[in-house]
Amino acid sequence: MQIYKLLSALLDYPNQELLEHLPELQNFVVQNQDIDHAEREALQSFLSHLQSMSVTELQADYVKTFDMTAEHSLHLTHHLFGDDKNRGPALIDLGELYKDYGVEVVTNELPDYLPLVLEFAAYMDDNEATVFLSDAKKVLGVLTENLQKAESPYATLLSIIENRATLTKLAA
Repeated sequence: MQIYKLLSALLDYPNQELLEHLPELQNFVVQNQDIDHAEREALQSFLSHLQSMSVTELQADYVKTFDMTAEHSLHLTHHLFGDDKNRGPALIDLGELYKDYGVEVVTNELPDYLPLVLEFAAYMDDNEATVFLSDAKKVLGVLTENLQKAESPYATLLSIIENRATLTKLAA
C-alpha cells in the first residue's frame, strides 16, 4: 500500500532529495483514493511544515525529536523492552519475517525502525498490513501520545499509522 511508503519516507531522516520531491508527494496525497479526508489534511499540513524549513533545520529537529529523546524513539521494540536482553529475540523474529516475505533489508537500521517497518507494510495488501501493524498498535499509541505532548509535527504521521493499525477496520 503506497501510503506506507509515503509515511516511511516522511519519518526517515530528512534530506535534500526529500525536499526536492515535495511537489510529487503533495500530488500523491491529493490524488490517492486510499487516503481519507482527515489523513489528507494531516499529510498536507506536514508537507507544508517540511516546505517551511531548510534541510538543516529539518535535520536538527529530527535529531532532537527522535535521537535525543528516548520516549520518541522510532525503534519500536525500545518502547517494549528498553535495552533488556529480550529485545534481541524480538528483533531477530522481525528480521526473519522480512526474509520469509523475500524482503532483503539493505540498511544499517535495526528491523524495528519504524520507516523500515512501514516499507515492509507497503509490500502487503491492505488487510495484511493492518494485521501486521496492529501488533504494534500499543507502541504506536504511546509514541503518538509522546509526540503530541512534545507538540511535534511528526505526531500527525504517527496518528495516521496508529489509526490504520486498527483491526476493527477489517470488519468494516
